Amino acid sequence: MKKRGEVYRQWCDVILHHQIHEETLDDSTCIEVQGRLSRTGATQLFIGVYRADGAVVCERAYTQRPGESVSRAMVWGVGYARRKATAAPAIRGVASIGI
Repeated sequence: MKKRGEVYRQWCDVILHHQIHEETLDDSTCIEVQGRLSRTGATQLFIGVYRADGAVVCERAYTQRPGESVSRAMVWGVGYARRKATAAPAIRGVASIGI
């Protein structure tokens, strides 16, 4: 079970329809990418990377992805999550909210 961080809790809105991509990597790291349209039509993106025990490696949220469709933002997000998952342990534990 994922242990959600503050970034996810701030980003989460159960009313908005969203698309999800979840993937478990060879080392049991889990990545999750969620894309949606805001109430105003802006593309929004959440990226989460979690260890096998559910601990947060990285969570990042974007309130806007100007000029991108939800599908395009998610493709970018999956690549970003995979890079973060395989990054050096020194940068683990990153949390941020993008604007």
